[in-house]
Amino acid sequence: MSSVTGPLGTCLAAVLGAADDAGLARLLGAPAARTGVPDIDCREVWDAIPVAARERVLTEAGAELGRPEPRLSAGAWARAFRDGDRGAYEDAAWALQERVSLLALAAVLADEPAGAAGAPGACPFLDAAIDGLVAFAEASTWCWAPHDRFAAERGELVPDPDDPFLDLGAAEVASLLAWADHALGPRLDRRMPGLRRRLRREVEHRVLRPFERRRDWRWIGAEGGANNWNPWIHGAVLAAALLLCEDDARRARLVRLVVAGLDHYVVTLPDDGGIDEGIAYWWVGACRLLEILDLLAGVGGPALDARRLPVLGELLKYPQRMHLGDDWYVNVGDAPARLSAGQPWQIPFRWGLRLGQPGTAAHALAGARRQHDPAPPRAGLGRALTALADERWCRAVVADPPGPAAEGPATPPAPSAPWLTAHTWLPRLQILLARERASSTKGLAVAVKAGHNGEHHNHLDVGTYWVAADGRPLVVDVGRPTYTARTFGPDRYDEWPFRSDWHNVPEPGAPQRPGPDHRARDVRVELGPDAAGMTAEISGAYPSGTLTRWHRTVRLLRADGEADARVSVEDRWEGAGAGVALHHVLAGQVTYGDGWATVTAPGGSGLMMRWDPRAADVDVVRRELDDPVLKRSWGDHLSRLTLMVHSPASQGLFTVRWLPHRPVRPEHQKPTAEVCGSTLEDAECHP
Repeated sequence: MSSVTGPLGTCLAAVLGAADDAGLARLLGAPAARTGVPDIDCREVWDAIPVAARERVLTEAGAELGRPEPRLSAGAWARAFRDGDRGAYEDAAWALQERVSLLALAAVLADEPAGAAGAPGACPFLDAAIDGLVAFAEASTWCWAPHDRFAAERGELVPDPDDPFLDLGAAEVASLLAWADHALGPRLDRRMPGLRRRLRREVEHRVLRPFERRRDWRWIGAEGGANNWNPWIHGAVLAAALLLCEDDARRARLVRLVVAGLDHYVVTLPDDGGIDEGIAYWWVGACRLLEILDLLAGVGGPALDARRLPVLGELLKYPQRMHLGDDWYVNVGDAPARLSAGQPWQIPFRWGLRLGQPGTAAHALAGARRQHDPAPPRAGLGRALTALADERWCRAVVADPPGPAAEGPATPPAPSAPWLTAHTWLPRLQILLARERASSTKGLAVAVKAGHNGEHHNHLDVGTYWVAADGRPLVVDVGRPTYTARTFGPDRYDEWPFRSDWHNVPEPGAPQRPGPDHRARDVRVELGPDAAGMTAEISGAYPSGTLTRWHRTVRLLRADGEADARVSVEDRWEGAGAGVALHHVLAGQVTYGDGWATVTAPGGSGLMMRWDPRAADVDVVRRELDDPVLKRSWGDHLSRLTLMVHSPASQGLFTVRWLPHRPVRPEHQKPTAEVCGSTLEDAECHP
C-alpha cells in the first residue's frame, strides 16, 4: 500500500489510512455520475446553457470544420533532436487537441443524431471529433519529443509504442480521451461501435499501466522539488482512472497512488501561496491541484474532501496578487507578461465563492469576460465541459458587465477592482508588489524580486524590478521565448532572455550566475500607507569575488498632496571592480537625453526616468523581436537602457527615479529640454 502520510494523506486519513482499499473501492464505485459533468443525453443541462455561450462554441466549431485536421508526423517529432525545434510537433499536437475538444463540445451542444446507419453528413461535429480521437489512438506516441528519455537512451529518433514515456503530452491526450468518452459515450457507441474500447486500450497501455508499474518517474518529485508536472499528470491519471477504469479495486489503487504522489507537490507549496514558476504556470500546476481536489470531493463525498488544507486559500490568491491590469501580470521565470486567453477562470471563481474570497471571484470573472469565453476549449475538454455544465458560471460570464468592461479586451477594468491591494508581500518567494492606490490600476505600481537563481524555470534575475503605469508594465521582464530543445539543457543561459544583462539588475563587472546558492540575503520590506519597498543584499547572485556587498532598495512613494507618486531605486555597493552597469529593459517608445529618459506605451501611459547625468553615461539598445511568444507581449521590439557609471570607486551610491509621464501630443510638443526638464532634485549619485 502506497504511503499517504503527507498533507493530503493526513487530511484524508479516515479513508486512506485503512489496511486495504475495500472501503475506498466502495466509495469510488460508479464515479462518472458524480463528476459534475453529465453525458450528452442529459439534455436538461446542456440545453440550459446560455445562448451566447452556445453560439460561440457552435460558430467556432463550424469554422473549424473548414480547416484541415492537424497532422502528427514523425518528421516533426524528430526535429526536437535534429535542430532543436520542439514546436513543430507540439504545436500540431496542441492544435489537434484543441480541435477535438471544440468539436466534442459542439457535438454535445448540437445534440446531433448518431445512428451508425445515418447519412455521412448527419453529425459533422461528432464525426470530425471521432476522426481526431482515432488519430491520437493511432499515433506512435503521445509524448513530446524532448521528454522521451527512453528514445534518447536508445539513441533513436523513433518512439517505441511498447515503451511509452508518461509526460505532459501523454497526460493531455489521456485526459482528452477520458472526458470525450464520458461526455460522448452514448453517441460513440451508436456512431462508431468499438471506438470506446480502443480508447480505453490506448489509455491503459500508454498512461495507466506505466503510472502503476513505475514509481520512479522524476515528475512525481519523491526526492523533492516537485513542480507543475506533478499535478498536471496526476490530474490526467485521476480522470482516466475515474472515467475509464471499470475495475473498482484497481480504481481505488490508482486513486491512492494519485493522492500519495500529489502530496509531494503539496509539501513544496509555501505558506504564502506563491508559485516560483510564475503566473502562467499557476494554471497548469496549482490550478490543477484545485481541480483534482474538486473531483475527489465530488466523486468521494466528505471522506475524500481535502479542500480544507490551510495553504489553499493563499494559493488561490496568487493570480490576483500578481495582477497589474487588463491581461498584464508580474511575470517571474518563464511566464509571459501577458496572460494568454483560454484560461479556466471558472476554477478560481468557484473556489473564491467557496472560501469566502469575493476578490478572488471578482478577479476570475473579470478575466473570463476579458477573454469573452466561459469555457475555452484550449484549456482542455474536461475543464470546458465542467465550465459549460455550471449554469451559474456561464450566466455570470455572458451577462453584460456594467461600465466600460463590456467594450472589449483592451478596455481598462471597471474603476473598482477589489482584488488589487495596496501592497502584497510574499516572504517565501521574496516578491513585493505595491501600487499607488488600492482597488485601481490607475497610477504607478512597482514589483521587486529578491529570491535566488535556482528557482523553477529560473532566469538570472535576483534583485530585478518592474514598474507599471496605469496597469501596463513599462520597466519589464522579457519572459521566455519559444521553447526549444536547448531551453532546459546546459545551454539555457546562452539565450538572451534568460541572462541577467536583459533583466533590470546591476552588472558589477560580471553577470549573475545560476544555482540556488546565488541568492539575495538580508531581505527587508517596508509596508506603510505612504511608502512600500524592499531592500536586499544581492552580491551573492554574482561570481565569488566580484564585489563585497551590493544593497538595492526599491520603494514606491505614494502621492502626498505636494508631490506625485514616484518609484526610487537606490543601489549601494562596496568592493566593485572597474565597471558598474545598471540595466533597464523597457517596453514602449523610448526617448532620452542627459539625465532623463521616457518610455511611453501605445495609448499614452508613460514613465520618466531621472538620474544624475554627471555620474553615468547612457546607452540604449533596441532589440527587434521575431519570436512569436515574445511578440505577443511586447510587439516588434524591446529596448535596454544601460547606465554606465563613471569611474566607479570601491564604494558607490546611485539612485534612479521613475515618475509618471503624460506625453504631449505632437502639435503641442515643446522643445525637448523643456518637456523633459533639466532639474535633478530627485537624482543623486556618489561614486
